[in-house]
Amino acid sequence: MAVIYEVNGKINEQELAEVFKSSGIKRPHQDVKRLSSMIEKANLIITARENGTLIGVGRALTDFVYCCYLSDLAVHRDYQKSGVGRKILDKVREEIGEQTALVLLSAPGAMEYYPKVEFQKAENAFLIPRKS
Repeated sequence: MAVIYEVNGKINEQELAEVFKSSGIKRPHQDVKRLSSMIEKANLIITARENGTLIGVGRALTDFVYCCYLSDLAVHRDYQKSGVGRKILDKVREEIGEQTALVLLSAPGAMEYYPKVEFQKAENAFLIPRKS
């Protein structure tokens, strides 16, 4: 069956938690209230589904004209290295346009992935980490 990609389609906390858990990304998958807020407050979400089941998600905050922060790119472990993540990134880029910079913080285990999908490493970033 084909993977269906959707822009700002409906997504619930339980399926987001499952993709986060299975992908290996460190997110608060057990905190339903926090997941609900993460969904509600993102203004760009790309979903990837196979047979109606969520298998990948890209969640971003953007102004659509200058900057887009890709907060999450998660693909279920059974679909990793199949092109789902790349297609989600392509959809994000299509939605934000060429004048908008796409920025993210990489998990340590994904540092080698992002240069393969056209990201440039930035040496001029700063961070105040979350406390929980």
